[in-house]
Amino acid sequence: MEFKPYISVLKRIVFLLVFYSSSIPSNGQQVPLNPVSYRIFSPFIFNPAIAGSKDFSSVDIIVGKQGESNSQIICANTRLKKNGPGYFLSPNNKKFSNFGIGGFLFHEERSPSRNIGISAIGSYQLPLDPQSLYFISFGVGVKGVYNIMDSITSSDPLLSTPGKKIFYPNVDAGIYFYGPKLYAGFSAVDLLGNPEDPDSTGVYRLPVNRHYYAIAGYKFILNSSLDIILEPSLLLNLTRFSNQKAVDFLEPMLKLYMKGFCVGTYFNNYDNLSFFFQFQYPKFYVGTFFEIPRNTPFYKKDLNIEITFGINFSVIKSRNLKYYHW
Repeated sequence: MEFKPYISVLKRIVFLLVFYSSSIPSNGQQVPLNPVSYRIFSPFIFNPAIAGSKDFSSVDIIVGKQGESNSQIICANTRLKKNGPGYFLSPNNKKFSNFGIGGFLFHEERSPSRNIGISAIGSYQLPLDPQSLYFISFGVGVKGVYNIMDSITSSDPLLSTPGKKIFYPNVDAGIYFYGPKLYAGFSAVDLLGNPEDPDSTGVYRLPVNRHYYAIAGYKFILNSSLDIILEPSLLLNLTRFSNQKAVDFLEPMLKLYMKGFCVGTYFNNYDNLSFFFQFQYPKFYVGTFFEIPRNTPFYKKDLNIEITFGINFSVIKSRNLKYYHW
């Protein structure tokens, strides 16, 4: 029996499986896959309705490193202000409008793909009560991504693929409810879908799909005089793949605030244990996020370590003048 045709087909199937699995981490063509901690520190990146929901302006820089892969995000968001009623001692008094803006730049390098992206975000905060404590927000983001796919060479010409560069636009949208303690939101990312057609094998080299996220959380006040707050939350990540378990769609998070200090954990990957902390100074804050493998010695697996740095450009003017507000 002639086995060569079957071996050739088997080689192609194995190649496609390997290529597809290697493309999964490069899903930065949607919202960036890494750094992971932007879901903790800057969630408006995956839900544009969150931009401007805090009553201060901030810029965040997040840098991640895992083995040979690296990623960076620079992001900012603010609530726009408008002129308020003037007074003799404060003729230029300002108050917040209902509009928020934000944006981010990101770079993600993870073989065989590299992505550079930019996004602009706008949101509208609609108060639900006369005291302006509860809001529902609507947000839209537009972005452009430049993807560079490395060439893949093989001794079999049929298995080799040339390098490719492509720039494409996309759109995100979200809705977000928030108050002093409770918040919840839903967002859709990359509504325009994949910008390219599948190749002759039916596989996209650029894995971009419409993705959906839901988030909800609640702040429990454990000690009001010491500002000790416990904040459990849950991120429902519908970008997971169909061959994963139902629990893999759930990404729980737990934060503990103690005045200017925040510490917690985020289960982005159930094979790892993750920790993060953030410390707030009057005008800036610093933090870190890291993951440790649960069932593998740390020296046998690349650790994921991320560092964040943020700057507050305006004083908090909310009625909720508490550290956990940030």
